[in-house]
Amino acid sequence: MNKDYAIFASGCFWCTEAIFDNLNGVISVVPGYIGGTVSNPSYEQVCSGTTGHAEAIKTTYDREILSFENLLKVFFETHDPTTLNRQGNDIGTQYRSSIFYKNEFELNFSKDYIAMLEKSGIFSSKIVTTLEKETKFFEAEEYHKKYFHNNPENTYCQLVVKPKIDKFRLSKNHLLKK
Repeated sequence: MNKDYAIFASGCFWCTEAIFDNLNGVISVVPGYIGGTVSNPSYEQVCSGTTGHAEAIKTTYDREILSFENLLKVFFETHDPTTLNRQGNDIGTQYRSSIFYKNEFELNFSKDYIAMLEKSGIFSSKIVTTLEKETKFFEAEEYHKKYFHNNPENTYCQLVVKPKIDKFRLSKNHLLKK
């Protein structure tokens, strides 16, 4: 096993966690907060929009099974990277589209990947995903972990998370856990 991790922010971490948790090669997905100015922020503080943190996931994966490129592919295909500080009805800097890179490889690969997407014209608007140097990642409160799995009947999960997962399952079967 060749373990590595990547940190992505793409709106509500309930959605992002549920999608990445279904990928073959993913060892763990932890929701949390990153990119802000407050140490060990609470969900309420982050939701206030005053801490600068993004809701994010830290995905630990096996590089022998899953590549950083495939993680980027899933990241860009499962949220709208063209809306600034917003995903659907979730609005605020805490819902920004960001890749938190830990080294030059991730930074340069992400830049090149975004340039490739822009050139392809797959998105009708400009990609606004930010590339931010990794800072301290604070794990979210326990009740946020595996939220969709533990709360499938929650209204938000039914209206937002489940449709995203269903759409992803239809399009990316080769990346899913068996």
